Amino acid sequence: MFKVLLQADASAPGMGGNYSFLLMMVALFAVMYFLMIRPQQKRQKELRAFQSSLQKGAKVVISGGIYGTVVEIKETSVLVEVDNNVKLRVDKGSVVRDPSDMPAAR
Repeated sequence: MFKVLLQADASAPGMGGNYSFLLMMVALFAVMYFLMIRPQQKRQKELRAFQSSLQKGAKVVISGGIYGTVVEIKETSVLVEVDNNVKLRVDKGSVVRDPSDMPAAR
């Protein structure tokens, strides 16, 4: 009987460790959310808003690094003129940014 009481006392300090581990995991997830997940979601939201607000004549960069000007817009695709009489039809999702947002080259 005395042996059983000693074993119960030995496991009692370990109980606090479970709470500190759980607290540490919650804190780690919160840090990951605010430093990685939330900013990425914000960038994705801004990109979707940019893609949905495209207009004719807008200068864009396609995901392959091709610069061009929007000539025609359809529901899921965009016709981009990259040179005189050279036009590419691309998916709206491949238009990644406006060149005016980029920093000037040195």
